[in-house]
Amino acid sequence: MSSLTLAPSPWEAAKTSLKQFFSEEVFKMWFEPLHCVELGEDNITLGVPNDFAAIWIQENYLDLIVKHLGMACGRQLSVTLQKSAAPLLHGRSGNAIPAQSNERGTQSAGGRSGGSTADGLDASAGRFASTHAATHAAEQSRPRYSERLAEATLNPRNTFDTLVVGSNNQMAHAAAMAVAQAPAQAYNPLFLYGDTGLGKTHLMHAIGHAILQNRPDARVVYLSTERFTNEFIQALQENNLTKFRQRYRRANVLLLDDVQFLADKERIQEEFFHTFNDLFESGKQIVLSSDRRASEIQKLEARLVSRFEWGLPADIQAPDFETRVAILRSKAATLKAEVPHEVITFIAQHISGNVRRLEGALIKVSSYAALTGRPLDIASTEKLLQDVLIEQAQNLLTIETIQKRVADHFQIRHSDMTSKRRPNNIAIPRQIAMYLSRKLTKHSLQDIGDSFGGRDHGTVIHACKAVDNMIEQDPGMRGSIEFLRNQLAR
Repeated sequence: MSSLTLAPSPWEAAKTSLKQFFSEEVFKMWFEPLHCVELGEDNITLGVPNDFAAIWIQENYLDLIVKHLGMACGRQLSVTLQKSAAPLLHGRSGNAIPAQSNERGTQSAGGRSGGSTADGLDASAGRFASTHAATHAAEQSRPRYSERLAEATLNPRNTFDTLVVGSNNQMAHAAAMAVAQAPAQAYNPLFLYGDTGLGKTHLMHAIGHAILQNRPDARVVYLSTERFTNEFIQALQENNLTKFRQRYRRANVLLLDDVQFLADKERIQEEFFHTFNDLFESGKQIVLSSDRRASEIQKLEARLVSRFEWGLPADIQAPDFETRVAILRSKAATLKAEVPHEVITFIAQHISGNVRRLEGALIKVSSYAALTGRPLDIASTEKLLQDVLIEQAQNLLTIETIQKRVADHFQIRHSDMTSKRRPNNIAIPRQIAMYLSRKLTKHSLQDIGDSFGGRDHGTVIHACKAVDNMIEQDPGMRGSIEFLRNQLAR
């Protein structure tokens, strides 16, 4: 029996190097099946298992493969992808067996069995043996989850594919796509702003995912302003500012969320000012988000405001009804939940200002249906979401709206709500309106009193106690108050 000594191959070294950048699943799916079919002076042919793999690797990973092969062999190699079965060796019985290797890179040849096909190792089998030795050597160290993805701390669900685009976020989405395709060239910095729960963080994560997909070697870092602040304070306490600065100033893409929390933090603003300058002058991409425009952030230094507005400010509005329906349908499909159209419509109509709350409501009703096995309808949905709907009403309801609704119900004039008149047919509806204003809005006692003709907070407290007594003692009045409360909460 003869043996063949294998010299270390460029693909072996490149494969080992590549494993540092990908999770085990990604590496096993796209890189492990690759094998060296032919190695020339200035080119290498890599075998791939199928056409789809060839297309995907060509579009997403080829530049990275070329780079690591060049580092491994000290010269630039052109790479050709060719559909090819995994290499096999032949054993004593003539049966095909996978090539095996040890840590020294040696391979034992199979003995002769009489057939020309199984007669030792020909030149082609030698190449195959070399390739499998490289694969085995690369597998000796299993990678952790991608260094880059771990550093970026991105939510795997927040991609461009899972974002529902509507008129409310169309511009922000287009700007984010442009940044992802050409970091530091399109808009730098990109400043996303809008109320909480509208998808700013989703867009930031989507940018990070898209950049890492196109450039797995890029250093993408996402973090909140709170975390930036806490890590800076910790670095000060541990006298470790150099390491802190290196972490963020060496990033290719910095995604900083909720920059409104920089307000009134002079030392943190100073630190981020220099971090911003360092990244910008080095041609690195910066993406920021806030719940308001940079110019509206109180106690934010003017030099930071001007820098935040250097690139493109893109606002995100609350989604319109059609977009809310699309978001709910997309989420239902993700959850693999069958939610009736009328239930989706009901949720979209009654929860309007916050995408996060919209999705949370859908999860709640779909979970109820899955756990109980009961069909969903409007009545059960309204009951399940009662707390959410009341809270939503608190954000939308005004005291004036409550006054008008109660006055209409008891057939009195709206002006009676603020008058000094005290007959029971006016005083009781006024007390009920005060009670509902206290229960259904977030206004203080004094605010409510001011809205009812300048009455003090003690009058409002007395009204609330009087209505509580009515609810306990008078079924008819209890029914009227419950009816009004449900109507106002819709």
